[in-house]
Amino acid sequence: MEFQINIFALSSLIIVSIGLLRVSTKFGIPSLLIFLTIGMLAGSDGVLGIPFTDADLAQKVGSIALAFILFSGGLETDWSKVRPILGKGISLGTIGVLLTCLIVGTFTVYVLHFPPVVGYLLGAIVSSTDAAAVFNVLRTSNTGMKKELTSLLEFESGSNDPLAVLLTTTILGFVGTSSPSIESIAKEIIQQFSLGILSGILFGYIIYRGMNRIKLDYEGLYPVLLSASILFVYSATELVGGNPFLAVYIAGMILGNRSFVHKRSNVRFMDGIAWLMQIIMFLTLGLLVFPSKIPAVVGIGFAFSIFIMIVARPLAVFLTLIGTKIPWKEKVLISWVGLRGAAPIILATFPFAKQLPESEMIFNLVFFTVITSLLLQGATIPFVVRLLKLETPLEQRASYPFEFENKETSGTQLLEFIVPYGSASVGKFVYELDFPENSLITLIYRGDSHIVPTGKTKMEDGDVLLVLTPPGAENEIRTILSKMKDKKETIAS
Repeated sequence: MEFQINIFALSSLIIVSIGLLRVSTKFGIPSLLIFLTIGMLAGSDGVLGIPFTDADLAQKVGSIALAFILFSGGLETDWSKVRPILGKGISLGTIGVLLTCLIVGTFTVYVLHFPPVVGYLLGAIVSSTDAAAVFNVLRTSNTGMKKELTSLLEFESGSNDPLAVLLTTTILGFVGTSSPSIESIAKEIIQQFSLGILSGILFGYIIYRGMNRIKLDYEGLYPVLLSASILFVYSATELVGGNPFLAVYIAGMILGNRSFVHKRSNVRFMDGIAWLMQIIMFLTLGLLVFPSKIPAVVGIGFAFSIFIMIVARPLAVFLTLIGTKIPWKEKVLISWVGLRGAAPIILATFPFAKQLPESEMIFNLVFFTVITSLLLQGATIPFVVRLLKLETPLEQRASYPFEFENKETSGTQLLEFIVPYGSASVGKFVYELDFPENSLITLIYRGDSHIVPTGKTKMEDGDVLLVLTPPGAENEIRTILSKMKDKKETIAS
């Protein structure tokens, strides 16, 4: 009977969470905040009083969920958009994390008067932006911004967890009789990153080859195979001493930038799984919280949170990006979108395993910081984008009425192209586009409509084109579409 009650409670919480997503979108409240709130209301100290105090289980659930979220994020990351910002993204994911840890730790020790180990441990725990929070807010805020900025923010949040985990575990290593040496810390960091990257690349290609070469009779087995592969990459990388979060993100990015069997349906499936994992993760972490203990950390928590948002994150971003050509307005936006989410809460459960006396205080303080970040930063991202005048037209995500398999052995492939705003192609008929030979526009996605084009169909800003084209012609098509109108032509039109 107890099992049925638990299943009933879990399914009900998930259904309620999904149902409240419309409220989130309508009022600009980050959906992750809703999930956390529902978890708190359902927990031991909440309305439903569901008993849950297992920090170790919450950590394991959160880690697996984060692996699926990172893989899904990597799967939808366009390498052509990541390549120009790769260096900046790596810098933010490493130097930025380290600077944030040091700045926050120093403030916590010398201003808030925490013991050094606790202060710098708090700095490490909140040093990374959260992939789940950033992916979620950027894709549900209905606000457009430069693709380079979106790609940079998503890449940073997907790749900066490894160093935050390493910093947290390293500082915890100073708790007890034996402390790690500088040499062992450096060796651990190099090992985690190098093996994480190598594992991600290797397993990404293996999954890609396997998905295309295995001949399954049932299409429904491909998502099952993909899900098992994520767990395999995560566990295998951890077993060899690499960072599993970095590995699954890279594996997802490698697979997502290649054609594989039933790609569109698998990407949709993984998007749904990522949403489910976000809900389960935040519900679980919400259940672990005792709301009655939060008021005790409100005063210090508010000072801690505001310092991270107003001082630590911007300072780390501006110092990390010194020498780059990123305008100051974009640096301000990057600073503001440094959301804290599930990752810090998961890391805040680590001190419990070390039986640190301050474990409960650390967890409550980090939880309050996450809530503050989602409320003040997450909910105001659209406003800040408009305030800094960095808003761009929102790109439509196309939904097609059919499935097409791009196979390695095929002489043609079906690819998606977007007509940029201000493109010289806008206003031209299809027959005037001068696309490569044997390239055919099969469908145009315009707003909520699907248009089967003829030679006399005119291009419009933001059109999403499905083009059947031979391999190697995609760069020429992108060049044609990305050519902008000159100023005289724009004024005349």
